[in-house]
Amino acid sequence: MTTAVLNSQQRRGLLFIVSAPSGAGKTTLVRRLTASLDNINVSVSHTTRPQRARETDGVDYFFVDAEKFRSMVAADRFLEHAQVFDHHYGTAEATVESALNNGHDVILEIDWQGAQQVRRRISDTISIFIAPPSYDSLVQRLHDRGREDEQTIARRLAEAVDELSHYHEYDYLIINDDLEQAVADLCTIVTAARLRSECRRPALDEFIQGLIAQARQIQ
Repeated sequence: MTTAVLNSQQRRGLLFIVSAPSGAGKTTLVRRLTASLDNINVSVSHTTRPQRARETDGVDYFFVDAEKFRSMVAADRFLEHAQVFDHHYGTAEATVESALNNGHDVILEIDWQGAQQVRRRISDTISIFIAPPSYDSLVQRLHDRGREDEQTIARRLAEAVDELSHYHEYDYLIINDDLEQAVADLCTIVTAARLRSECRRPALDEFIQGLIAQARQIQ
């Protein structure tokens, strides 16, 4: 079996969970990751919150009303779902499974509660927690975004304490102190997971056994 044949064979994609308190830089890191590596995308969630200017339905979110969201919950169509402030968010299982079965790696940007829900339904996930270098930096980043009032920021900071207390449930921890290093660490985790998954492919076992057979013939 040649390397070209090996690479052409379909594999199931990997599912990555990335969680962080608001302001830790999760979105920026994930955006840099997907720009750096091929065949990995962020899953598009459903939400009941209003669509903002410059957002595209089906790209940023699937925007649905509360009745539609409740019907999806009742039909058990979400891998995970939660209420965040006054709106609901959820990850459709069919969307994720379709991508994975087609060999695409998928990232879920969800909180610790969503991560727990996903792990109960899909055991072979790779989970990554992003932490800020300090509490002061978290406060500063939330204020620097300039899109939320003080009351909302206070709520996010209160939730950050709860989020941080669950870091130990994750496979990896990245402290986002230096952006470039954090991006490199995230890419390394994804690359290592891909290499590990390759070792479990029957096609690879056949390929390696063929190399061994060739070596023995030469010897």
